[in-house]
Parts: sequence; C-alpha cells; structure tokens
Amino acid sequence: MTGRITGERVSDPTGGFNPTWQRHVAAYDLVATEFGPGRLLDLGCGVGHSFDRLAPRETVGLDLSPEALAGQDRETVVSDMREIPFPDGSFDSVLSVHSVEHVTDPERVVAEAARVLRPAGTAVFVTPNRLTFGRPDEIIDPFHFIEFSAPELETLCRTGFSEVEITGLFGSSSYMELHDEERAKLDRMLALDPLRLRRLIPVRARQGLYDMALRRFRREADPRAGTIGVEDFHRGQEDLDRCLDVIAVCRVPG
Repeated sequence: MTGRITGERVSDPTGGFNPTWQRHVAAYDLVATEFGPGRLLDLGCGVGHSFDRLAPRETVGLDLSPEALAGQDRETVVSDMREIPFPDGSFDSVLSVHSVEHVTDPERVVAEAARVLRPAGTAVFVTPNRLTFGRPDEIIDPFHFIEFSAPELETLCRTGFSEVEITGLFGSSSYMELHDEERAKLDRMLALDPLRLRRLIPVRARQGLYDMALRRFRREADPRAGTIGVEDFHRGQEDLDRCLDVIAVCRVPG
C-alpha cells in the first residue's frame, strides 16, 4: 500500500524514493531473527510496507493515522504509541521502526512497550542515527522531535529494559553515493539560511516546505535509485557513529 508522499512516513517505493523504501524494508528484514514465535506489535507501522518480513508471526499494526492503516491485511489499531490500548503482557514481541523520533517523550513509548511485552519477550527499536541523519547539531526533519546517537538510544531503552544490545544498519557504496549526494543538496540549501531563521517558521509550515523539497529532490527517477535493494544494507557494530540507523534489541522488561 502506498499513500501521499510525505516526510512523515515512508509510503512509496517509486522513483527516487526507492532507496529510502528499501532501507526501511531492510530494517524489518535484519531484525526479524531477534523475535521468537508469537504475537508481535508493530508500533508506528505507517502503511505496513514490510510486515510480511515478520511472517509467520501474527502481527498487529498500530499507528495514529487511519489512512495509513487502511487496507492492511492484518489486525490494526488506531492509537498513540504512548498509550497502547492492550493489557499488560499482551505480546511476545514489540517492534518500532523509525517511530520513537516522532514523539516529544519517547520514554513513554519505551515504558508502554515494556508494559505490553511478556517477561521473556523482545522489543526492538530502530531509529535514524542523529550523527548521520540531517545534521548532528540540528534536527532538520520537522516531523522529528528528537533524534538519537547509539549511546543516547541505549540510555533511553534502559529506562524500560534491563538488557539492551546496540547495533547499526549500514548502507552499501551504491546506497551511500546517493545518500551523500542528497546530503550535499541539503547542505547547499541550508547554507542559504546561515542564521538558521528557519527555526522561527511554524512547525506545520516547515513540514509543508520539507515535503515540497523532498518531492523536488526525488521527483526524477534516477536509474541508480532503482537498483537499490534490501541487499544494499547490512547490520553490524563496526563503527556505530557512522551507521545510518541505530538498532536497540531490548530484553527483560520492567
């Protein structure tokens, strides 16, 4: 399922959006082995583009947007991640891919994930690395309230779990070539506002401008973008400051 092109969620794999789409699919694929059998809660799931990677587990998609959840071939629930409408210990696994950065108080998401998880279960949080996404000293994406480095995500997750293992998602040279070119475009655009007056623009307006810029940067189908696939990403611990996404595997809730 795809929907309106927006920086708020990944919703379309076409044209220049394919590398980002594949990066999100890879996140699901690379963490699937962390989960045992049983019921899995997919927090902030958006359009549900990759829950098939979690099969044969039963998954439940949770998102604030009824539009994003419409048509998904599984159980879904419209809800805030910070107030999960399920009893304690309802799930064997919890997964959050690129969602905790979208709330002002992510510790509540971690607390809720720990609450609905069974004692022997596993929760996984995947979020963009603050050090490589946008700028390390400024949140550029107006749909993000907070971003994390590897140590910062570990600290967050330890508020709800006793065991936390941190790894990272990394891209191939083919992906990084496109990634670095897009970063260079962003830097040139931000250089036009050296005083950072953009911070004075209301959030809603900045979100609209961000979406317009995103569509502009990726409107033309770059042949290189179409060649990017899940195989262009891997998971490791070699240099977490340089990873694209930080992955936290959390156990022993409470």
